[in-house]
Amino acid sequence: MGAVTWIARRELSNYFGSLTAYIVVILFLLMTGGMFWLDFFQGFPELSMRRLFADAPMFLAFFAPAITMGLVAEEKRSGTLELLMTMPVSDTQVVLGKFFAAVTLLLVTFALTLPYALSISTMGDLDWGPVIGGYAGLVLLGSTYVAVGIMVSSWTKDQIVAILLGFFFCFTLFIMDRMFSNQSGVVAQTFEYLSSNYHFQNIARGVIEVSDVVYYLSVTTICLTAARVTLAARRW
Repeated sequence: MGAVTWIARRELSNYFGSLTAYIVVILFLLMTGGMFWLDFFQGFPELSMRRLFADAPMFLAFFAPAITMGLVAEEKRSGTLELLMTMPVSDTQVVLGKFFAAVTLLLVTFALTLPYALSISTMGDLDWGPVIGGYAGLVLLGSTYVAVGIMVSSWTKDQIVAILLGFFFCFTLFIMDRMFSNQSGVVAQTFEYLSSNYHFQNIARGVIEVSDVVYYLSVTTICLTAARVTLAARRW
């Protein structure tokens, strides 16, 4: 784990050493916070975090590719990836290190939204079950989107291509349950199960099912494995 930790720290240093991470995090907080408080103060305020957890998954489809677009693509373009590969680290360690760094940035971002919950909890009895479930869902969903972003970043040297592909795949996963929402049967159920938002909404209700967790872990594992295979191909 030493190499994974070193790579994660290296990427976190790069994040906080540039303006990109700050801009993306601030934009995420402004968009989610703005919509949350606007909805909260319209009419009779509802003591719940439902609005945040309704909007955040869509914004994450943009946010996650933005923080992962350069994790591999930029290193390919600048040639630093070749230097990294000469060090005593495996492809798996490289992928995991970058993954944990991006997830850590996500956790920091989610932590900055906790004052929303603390603020409305002072106004009455806030049901913390759905709040905890919502944040757990955000971590699982965000980690999955990060894995998707790392996978597509490993495919190209162009960060623009990486962010566009990442957004395409993440947003497709997000809306997949709505593609056949007016139909029934095996096809509709399959697309529903493949939807990241479908599983998130289940968890956000405060009930964490094993099938939902397995879904996120499976997609994350598949994407990280695909990224590792792409990196390994460079050694052949």
